[in-house]
Amino acid sequence: MDIQGLYSLFKECSSVTTDSRNISGGELFVALKGENFNGNEFALKALEAGAKYAVVDAASTAAVSGDERVIPVPDTLQTLKDLARYHRENTFVAGKRLTVIGLTGTNGKTTTKELITRVLTSKYNVTATRGNLNNDIGVPLSLLSINGDTELAVIEMGANHPDDISKLVNVCEPDYGLITNVGRAHLLGFGSFEGVKKAKGQLYDYLSAHGGQAFVNADDPDLMAMAADRWPQSGGSTPLTNRVITYGLTSLQAEVLPSSAEHPYLRMRLPDGLLVETHLAGAYNATNVAAALAVGQHFGVSLEDGIKAVSEYIPKNNRSQLEKTDRNILIQDAYNANPTSMAAALDNLGHVEAFRKAALLGDMRELGEESLAEHHKILSQVLSMGLDFVCLVGEEFKKALTGIQRDDVFWFATSEELAEWLKANPISGFTILVKGSRGIQMEKALPEL
Repeated sequence: MDIQGLYSLFKECSSVTTDSRNISGGELFVALKGENFNGNEFALKALEAGAKYAVVDAASTAAVSGDERVIPVPDTLQTLKDLARYHRENTFVAGKRLTVIGLTGTNGKTTTKELITRVLTSKYNVTATRGNLNNDIGVPLSLLSINGDTELAVIEMGANHPDDISKLVNVCEPDYGLITNVGRAHLLGFGSFEGVKKAKGQLYDYLSAHGGQAFVNADDPDLMAMAADRWPQSGGSTPLTNRVITYGLTSLQAEVLPSSAEHPYLRMRLPDGLLVETHLAGAYNATNVAAALAVGQHFGVSLEDGIKAVSEYIPKNNRSQLEKTDRNILIQDAYNANPTSMAAALDNLGHVEAFRKAALLGDMRELGEESLAEHHKILSQVLSMGLDFVCLVGEEFKKALTGIQRDDVFWFATSEELAEWLKANPISGFTILVKGSRGIQMEKALPEL
C-alpha cells in the first residue's frame, strides 16, 4: 500500500498509537519493535480490542493472518515517519500549509516548548509535543495528533547522536526553529562540544536551506555565531535580520529578581512597570520565558497576554519545580542532568536567599571520556558554595571524590540508599536542590524530604 492509500485509512481513525494497551476504539495501531519488545506480536490483540487498522512488518505472523484490517509494510517505523510527514505536508490553515515551529537544545527544551505553547494558546489552537516525546517515535506521533482545529504546531526534537536532528527535521519540516542553548551533554554520542553544536545546528541548516526563520537568543554568543554561519550578512559576522528573529533578556530589558523564602519562584521586572511572575524554580529559566514571549509576539500575542500565560504555567515531572514540604523547600530538577544544566542549577541555588541550603546530586550520564573531568568540575563548584551538606549518588561522583574527605559530603551508590539515609537522618529547615540524570532516579529521595 502506498502512502496515499495509508493516509486515507489514517483519516478514518480516531488517533494513532504504538501501544496496544492504549486501545479504546478506532485507532490506527502501528507495530514497532526494538531490542526488548515486538509490537507485531500484539497487532491482532489490538484489533480485537477495537483498533480500526494495524500496520505490521511484512515478515511478521500478523501479516499473513488474513485479516483485512492488517496492513503489512517493509518497515513500520519508517512508515510511521512517512505517514507523519505526509500528514504535515497535507494539513492547511486558511489555504496555507500549517506553520510548524521546531525546537531543540541541550537544556530547557520541554519547559520552553510548554511555555511557547501556553503563550500561543492565548490566540491560537496549538498542537504540541506531548511531554517529552521528542525522538524518532515521539515526533511522528506528535505530528499525527495534528487535527482539523490546529492552527499552529510546536514540535520538540531531542538528540543523542550526530544525525538525530537532521532526521527529525525532515519529518516535521519546520518553518520556524529555536535552539534553547548548546551545552556539554550526551558527549558520548556527540564526541565533543563542537559535535553538540554541529548536531543541534542541523535545525538551522534545515531552515537555511528551506527559507525558514530562526528565533535566536542574542545574549548567547554560541547561538549567534551558529546563526551567522547559516545566514551571514555581506562582509559581517551578524546574521541576516530577515531570517533571524533575535530575543533575549537584554533586548527585553528584563531584570531577574532575587529568590527568597517569600518569593521562591523566578520573577522578572520589565520596563513600564511590567512584572513577570512564574511558578518556575531557577533563574536559568529566564531565557526560556524570554523565548516564549518573543515567539508569542512574533505571532501577534501581546506582551501582556504572553506574561499572563507564562504566569499560569505550572511545571511538572520534576522539571524546575519548587515544592514546600512540611519540613523543607525543594528545588526539584531531577528529570535529567548534564554539566551545563547542573552548573546552572547550582549557580541558582547559590543565589537563593536561604538560611540553610543543601544539594542532592546524582551522576551525569553519557559523558564518555570527559565524564570524570566534568564530575570534578561540578564537585569543585558545589564544594566551594559553603552549603550545609552535600549528598552525591553514583559511581561517577565516587570517582571524582577520590582523595576528598569532608564531614559535610556524603556518597551513596543509589538513590534508594540515599532515601534510606534521609529516613534515618531526617532534616528540616533546608532549601534543597535535587538533580541528577534520569537513570539515577533522584526523585526516589523526595518522599524523605
